[in-house]
Amino acid sequence: MLRILDATTGETVPAAPARRALTRVEAHVHGYDLTALRVLLTTDLLLRALEIGGTPVLPLLTAGRRQAELHAAATTLGIRPFEDGRDLASGLGETQVVHVAPEGTTVPGGGPTVAVAPASGPDAAVLNGLADPAALRLALLDAPRGTAVHLGAGAVDAAGRSLARLRQDVARWARSPSRPVPETVRGRLRDAWEDDLDVPGVLGVLRWAAGRPEIPDGARFETCAHADRLLALDLTRDVGSAP
Repeated sequence: MLRILDATTGETVPAAPARRALTRVEAHVHGYDLTALRVLLTTDLLLRALEIGGTPVLPLLTAGRRQAELHAAATTLGIRPFEDGRDLASGLGETQVVHVAPEGTTVPGGGPTVAVAPASGPDAAVLNGLADPAALRLALLDAPRGTAVHLGAGAVDAAGRSLARLRQDVARWARSPSRPVPETVRGRLRDAWEDDLDVPGVLGVLRWAAGRPEIPDGARFETCAHADRLLALDLTRDVGSAP
């Protein structure tokens, strides 16, 4: 079961106590900057993790301004589309709710709150100039959510190079006979993402699996494809391309 740290109580709680019940996941942002994008990415991860566990979700976005830019950025970053407005949420009846917001934000209503530490660096408009926006997605994901992150000069380019290498490995592994994800690896992935959405831990499992000689290449491929259901980094993009 996915468990999250509730910033309002400081306790770890189930993200969706009733697994099959519709769960409203509401992102709260104050503007259009890297911190807002990090909140949207965290919300996307939460949505994906809940759906992997069989919980239906409804994503909502509450933003004071620049909603059109936020929706466009979400699409560019591979984030699930959001519905707008609290009026929609209020008509849903008895649903579970989880909020995702920047650290220090007071969120009205019930339900746990996932706090997201600030992100700084280039203006959020950097998305417009990226050949592969997934590089920014990886740069923001590859750090603990509760730790402030600064994307210095070259950080997004470095993430892009790391992502390209991983995609090349995945394409190479795909040429071997398919093998199931080893249960030990599947368990480590599940333990990481169900432990307060520990995405750096998920990425660490992929790096660990890549260096284990006892894991067949076909199983490495399936492991990355399985993890990408959460990460949404398009890891299989280069499968079938020329070596």
